[in-house]
Formats: sequence, C-alpha cells, structure tokens
Amino acid sequence: MIPDIKCVIEASCMINPSEDPDKVAAAVSNVLAEPEISTRGSMLSARSRSLASLERLRETIHSKQQQKTYRRSLEKNLADRTTTLYLNKQAAFAQKMAICQEADESPLGPITITISSPEIQKVLDWLVS
Repeated sequence: MIPDIKCVIEASCMINPSEDPDKVAAAVSNVLAEPEISTRGSMLSARSRSLASLERLRETIHSKQQQKTYRRSLEKNLADRTTTLYLNKQAAFAQKMAICQEADESPLGPITITISSPEIQKVLDWLVS
C-alpha cells in the first residue's frame, strides 16, 4: 500500500548532443511513472507529487534485495527534508535501475531524482524497507 504522504519528486538530466530527446524522456518515464515532463535547452525535467510515481523504483529495490545500498545512498544525500539519488540513464532506458554513488559515474550523465517531503523519513522507509 502506498502511504498518503505529501511529497514532490523531481527528475532531471542533460540531453547530450548524441542522444535522442525522446529516448531520454522514455528513460525518465521508466523511472518516474506519469511525470510532467518539460525540456529547456539541453535539460530535461520531470515532476510528480505522488509516491505512486516511484512504485517501479521501489519494486526494483525490493526485487533485487538492494534496500541497504539504496538506503545508504539516500541517507548520504539527505539534507533537511530532501534527498537525492543518481540513476544510470542508459540502464533506465532499458527499464533497469542502476544506482550511481556519484553523479559522474554515468557516462552520459545520470538521471537525478530529488525527493522532498515534510515526512522524508517515512518516504525513505516506504521506498527502501
């Protein structure tokens, strides 16, 4: 069951000159379900206000038994009521979730997922426990 917690989930990534913008948008949509997507220059942004949009990511975390890895990364990047997660863009396009510990680990640049909530700890508990 998805808890009813107020949150804002944002995804962003660069569209490199060698990349098809539609494929980059598809990669982001594979991570964040039904987002509002916008493009400004070479930057793609997506936004959602529902934890349901992270259900695919949650399923992947639990199916691969990677809760500790994801929790460690989310808590490392936790500041106030916001946390950040970096995902490999190429893997996301292939409907896989591959976490990057640092933004520069992904050759084409990562998809940066930012989650903000007044109840951020409850969001993390739902996502990775």
